[in-house]
Amino acid sequence: MAKTNERTIFLADCQSFYASVEKAEHPEYKNKPLVVAGDPTRRSGIILAACPIARKHGVATAERLGQALKKCPELVIVRPRMKYYIDVSLKITEIYRKYTDLVEVFSVDEQFLDVSRSQHIFGSDPMTIAREIQQKVLLDTKIWVRIGISSNKMLAKIATDIWAKKNKSGLFTLSRNEIEPLLWPQPVNKMFGVGSRMTAHFARLGMTTIGDIARTPLPELKRKFRAHFGKQSDIQAEVMWRTANGLDDSPVAPYTFSTPQKSIGHMMTLPRDYVEPHEVETILLELTEEVCRDTRRKGYMGSVVTVGCMCSPYETPTGFSRQMKLPDLTNNTNKVYQTVKEIFYKFWNHMPVRRLGISLSGLTDGETYQLSFFEDEERTRSLEKATDSIKERYGSAAIIRASSLTPAGQALERSLKIGGHYK
Repeated sequence: MAKTNERTIFLADCQSFYASVEKAEHPEYKNKPLVVAGDPTRRSGIILAACPIARKHGVATAERLGQALKKCPELVIVRPRMKYYIDVSLKITEIYRKYTDLVEVFSVDEQFLDVSRSQHIFGSDPMTIAREIQQKVLLDTKIWVRIGISSNKMLAKIATDIWAKKNKSGLFTLSRNEIEPLLWPQPVNKMFGVGSRMTAHFARLGMTTIGDIARTPLPELKRKFRAHFGKQSDIQAEVMWRTANGLDDSPVAPYTFSTPQKSIGHMMTLPRDYVEPHEVETILLELTEEVCRDTRRKGYMGSVVTVGCMCSPYETPTGFSRQMKLPDLTNNTNKVYQTVKEIFYKFWNHMPVRRLGISLSGLTDGETYQLSFFEDEERTRSLEKATDSIKERYGSAAIIRASSLTPAGQALERSLKIGGHYK
């Protein structure tokens, strides 16, 4: 960190974010094990966040609520409030922006900060600035932030995940000259981007530490990956090699989410297995409406429809993900829905359906479109524009199809949620 030409990057992570927000709102839960969880009566009844006290009882994120209650019967269970969590996250972003204009949202509870150019303004070393930010967030929001510090985004993320999250101060600096003595002895599963499956793959390749990956020459690692994963694995091998060596040239980009989208999609895990075709079609139509409405709202039209489906049984699911090119660019719900049904029935194995997803890709400017001589295109666009406007003003449930009012329909339930969780 001593070189003046090196960047100073922070990765700030909010501890147990959803749970911390709820405890900040409810002081009476301060010393109680608390989790934020989806509806326990549905398949979404999983732990989204667990406070440190709950974690000490063995409760883990992503585990089913029933399992968590067996470990800790006295759990305080709070249903998620996604809109409020987003508001708190934005408030924290504004605190970060007082220290630098280079703030990149990585997730709702993680953000990168590049303080290289603003460091001299505060006349402090990076650790002092990080501690000041940490205390400011705690004072304003009652949220405890852990901050990893390094010379690039990857190393800052690693510093947070492996060390800052574990130590008492919640702060840690990982400099480039500490990669070999500190990072390389760590087990492979602690490397960013490596889950249980990839850990097992590396074990079969004889690599158990991050250093084993880093010391392997890149051409040799690519050769091993090709033999294990196939010809298309060169990029994956290089990403893993660069991560292990702490190499990352990407800038902290404040406008990451303003770049053009490649696709727009929605997915739904069903509250029960859907067996009857008319039930499945209800969900396919609801998802198509959401996708096409989002596409219109963002000013796009699409040319490729993708349908994904997962079928029961839970232990050994089957399914597919297939796509089809449309004859013309469109964001029309009925046109996309016809293609969605065609794809679904072509590949569905008639097993009970437990998850469905639809996306529209090949996006282009929605103002440029091909008129059809056989359809009143302008009339259809005007009608959809009117219904979109009503939903935008009064909520997505202001106008719904009759099929969504049947027992299979989920549109009313989804209108209460953001990103699959309650607002």
